[in-house]
Amino acid sequence: MWQVPHGDTPDNVRNHPALKGLNIPKTGQAGTSGVGLMVTKTLVVMGDSQITTTPEHPRGAMLRAYDKATGKEVGAVYMPAPQSGSPMTYMWQGKQYIVVAVGGGNYSGEYIAFTLPSPEGGSPSGK
Repeated sequence: MWQVPHGDTPDNVRNHPALKGLNIPKTGQAGTSGVGLMVTKTLVVMGDSQITTTPEHPRGAMLRAYDKATGKEVGAVYMPAPQSGSPMTYMWQGKQYIVVAVGGGNYSGEYIAFTLPSPEGGSPSGK
């Protein structure tokens, strides 16, 4: 139904001297075939497979949510390291969470849980 580049353009491409001065569109990242995804009724959720540094976020990776019908990225939250396990969702005390394993390179592995926005509004927050 749709295809989109997943993840920011890798630093070694975006910062390559031969490409200086060129506007490189979002290319996505290699290695996403080994990164699992989570599908809900309306979303596809998947984390970046590489660390990048962009004006939008410090060195790290993003957990991204795409509209299941259109492929449009509808949200992203910062993670300190790339996704290393498939995202999962669960409910606890009436609140929904997404948990994802991250790790790699100099960053030891851990699980990070994000709460989904409450009906009153707000943004996801890491726990």
